[in-house]
Amino acid sequence: MRRTLIKSATVISMDDAIGDLNTGDVLVEGNRIVDVRPSIDVAADTEIIDGTGRIVIPGLINAHMHTWQTGLRGFAANWTLLEYFRRMHAGLATVFRPEDIHIATLVGALNQINCGTTTLVDWCHNNPTPDHTDAAVRGLIESGIRAAFFHGSPKPEPKPGEPHFSEVPHPRREVERLLAGPLADRDGLVTLGLAILGPHYSTLDVAMHDFRLAGELKLIASMHQGGGPAKTSGGWEKLIEAGLVGAGINIVHGNDLPDDLLDRMVDLGVSFSVTPENEMIQGHGFPITGRLLKRGVRPTIGIDLESVLAGDLFSAARVALSMQRALDNAESRKTSGTIPATTTIPVREALRWITTEGARMLGREHQIGSLTPGKLADLVIINASDLNLVPVHDPVATLVMQTSLANIESVIIGGVWKKRNGRLLVDGLEAKKQSLAQSGRRLVQDIEQQGRAV
Repeated sequence: MRRTLIKSATVISMDDAIGDLNTGDVLVEGNRIVDVRPSIDVAADTEIIDGTGRIVIPGLINAHMHTWQTGLRGFAANWTLLEYFRRMHAGLATVFRPEDIHIATLVGALNQINCGTTTLVDWCHNNPTPDHTDAAVRGLIESGIRAAFFHGSPKPEPKPGEPHFSEVPHPRREVERLLAGPLADRDGLVTLGLAILGPHYSTLDVAMHDFRLAGELKLIASMHQGGGPAKTSGGWEKLIEAGLVGAGINIVHGNDLPDDLLDRMVDLGVSFSVTPENEMIQGHGFPITGRLLKRGVRPTIGIDLESVLAGDLFSAARVALSMQRALDNAESRKTSGTIPATTTIPVREALRWITTEGARMLGREHQIGSLTPGKLADLVIINASDLNLVPVHDPVATLVMQTSLANIESVIIGGVWKKRNGRLLVDGLEAKKQSLAQSGRRLVQDIEQQGRAV
């Protein structure tokens, strides 16, 4: 069994029992972390990596991203949420072929690895056929990233005689096909979840069906909450009364949730994924980060849309932290006439949102999210000797407030090097980039040829 020792690094384990090590070692055997402490002695056949001037952290967990939009990077940067619904879901999404989904998902996942993400929640809601779905799953598998493929459903405008998407239950047959096929292993590199409509975007009957389906199959059910008026009035209350809301339910956004409903959701163990930058750009509202923290729970953080913004998870965490500090500072000025005596949210909180909390949301905290012996060897090495990071007084502050893609030196997923010494370890990357660019151009051309505005 291969062994790798990262020696004499600063280790931010995110495990309270291990803590931070100013100078520590991390030993990996096979696909597992087997030891984290200072001065580990190893056998002669162990590969030793000099960690001097490096910070080693758990792999980052991107809790929400529509990876199928990678080929349209930046295209929606000036759209509001209403424009996005009309021009993406009812427009561009309708001309995607399976090969477009494949290359977008593959390159998008590779970029996540490049940025230090080792687990990606791929929220795929442009899969009108099984071929589209299979293309997305194949892209994730080929990338080598650890992923939760959240199977969704497209949202075009209905053609004459077709029901509105809000009236269409999640397709049981497709979910069962995936569970019997490529996503059968519940502990595999790529696993399955459901990206359902939820009561905000579906009828009550559909929401009841979808929640029951997720519960029966023991799958996480994730749903957008927000963006205009709800399709079903009082839907959440009815779902709660039916006993369908609890752990395993994931709310994305949630900006307009009333306090009493948010209280009930928190009490029931619902998890929350915040996409701070996109929420503010497109008009969802202010992220609910602070509202969750006041209730004793933490958010997870997602990128959401590379068609709008960059896929760097450190930046997303920093935006979430900065936005909530700004709101807290403004509230303090309003109530007391001055800013708080000390910061309301320490930087370590933000690092939890993109590591341990992401693992908890996925129900995989026993496997990923921290550098803990026995867990899967998903980790990132940061070059803290880079010009923009020196000197490091507080390594957690350096990570959250100053680290960027340029500093992500190496990435290991399941004990396998995916990026090393600044280079992504993937064959044919230039050809993949060209295929992605061709896909993006064709999508825009196809929708323009139909005479539809983009």
